[in-house]
Amino acid sequence: MPYFVIHAMDRRPDGPAIRAETRPAHLEYLRRVGDKVKLAGMMLQEDGETSAGSMIVVEVDDIHEARAIAENDPYAKAGLFASCDVRAYRWAINPPK
Repeated sequence: MPYFVIHAMDRRPDGPAIRAETRPAHLEYLRRVGDKVKLAGMMLQEDGETSAGSMIVVEVDDIHEARAIAENDPYAKAGLFASCDVRAYRWAINPPK
């Protein structure tokens, strides 16, 4: 099955508040997506503390399924993201087994 990267950038200046408020629902959603999620985390600003966005790598059948995962994320539904890009990804170094 192919991999896809969901790369989403937060809105500013209200992004951190939306992220904090929605985080529990977002994490629960990713748990329900299950083993399809291979990597997920928050991207940070240059200060190393302030949120900048999210990156999620999923292993799914096609880009349509990857986009559906992105669109149904509580962060997306709450309007956190200024942009969200979904792209096919070729894992070259240390891929999951």
